Amino acid sequence: MRTPIRAIVVGASGYSGAELVALLCAHPCVELAGVFGSSSRAMEPARPLGDAVPALRGICDLELRPWEAARAAALEPEVVFLATPHEFSHEVAPELLRDAGGRCTVIDLSAAFRLKDAALYPRHYGFAHEHPDLLAAAVYGLPELDREPIASADLIAAPGCYPTGALLAIAPIIRAGLVSNAGPIVIDATSGVSGAGRALKQEMLFCEVGQRPYAVFSHRHQPEIRQGVAASSGKGIGLPPIVFTPHVGPYPRGILSTIHLTVAQQVRADDIAGAYREAFEREVFVRLRRSGDWPSVNDVVHTNFCDIAWAVDESIGHLIVVSAIDNLVKGAAGQALQCMNIRFGLPETAGLLPAASRAEGARL
Repeated sequence: MRTPIRAIVVGASGYSGAELVALLCAHPCVELAGVFGSSSRAMEPARPLGDAVPALRGICDLELRPWEAARAAALEPEVVFLATPHEFSHEVAPELLRDAGGRCTVIDLSAAFRLKDAALYPRHYGFAHEHPDLLAAAVYGLPELDREPIASADLIAAPGCYPTGALLAIAPIIRAGLVSNAGPIVIDATSGVSGAGRALKQEMLFCEVGQRPYAVFSHRHQPEIRQGVAASSGKGIGLPPIVFTPHVGPYPRGILSTIHLTVAQQVRADDIAGAYREAFEREVFVRLRRSGDWPSVNDVVHTNFCDIAWAVDESIGHLIVVSAIDNLVKGAAGQALQCMNIRFGLPETAGLLPAASRAEGARL
């Protein structure tokens, strides 16, 4: 058996970073060597991580330190997870890759290296991308759709939470050529409040938050979804437009996506069922539900599962697909860990399946 994989987490006090720390501490093949803050906490002194994230007391006793590249390098990590703001990852990931000289894999949970077109970053993320070479080299880490490149990647861009739920739901039928471009792909998705991050926002306070749409026609995940749809189809033109409306819901975590598509003429329910079976029947973390058994966020929170169900009205050629994920696990930390498992030749489920029993226990 190989020695434990030495890992560090940057941005460990945020929601996704803290989730990742908890998963790594329970992983049978990982040694968590260090935890660091992100740029927004760079001036704070070192303190126990449990002081910043009380839920991690007794789980991780490491000190949370301001980011220092030299200190991180001295820990000799084999994998660095960046659960950090986009601009921070954009600056730090190239330095880590350069200084490590191929001895370290970077798994970035931000959007800094997800989009292949650098021109999209000023509009959607507010900064000019200065590393188009790394955009080209980065591997998009959605294992169920394309896991082979992950196994040899130096830089893995973990997908966004909304794109994860949407692309797992629609990629199989797009790949099978079952979708018509006669109508748009309409994605209505609702995320729990943790999707907005841990920073204080008045509209996310307990007495303020309610279910509402936001960033209509302008959410930064729309180009990522579009990119994934194009990759699934194998073409960049002739695709139906994407209409994506995100919502925030008054619950802590989970994303429920309801997706409407127009199917091609003569497509039947058996064709759709076959496409999903072909895509996912061997996938541990995608659960295809029976007809009429619709997904719920309650069934996936604290797990790395994506639950999917669908229904089609053949008379009008209209397909509805519903998916549910935990935005902090399959939509962030769990998926990043799944990519690490693939990258280091471990069982894909290592450190991930026990979460299901924890979720069940929390519900009882």
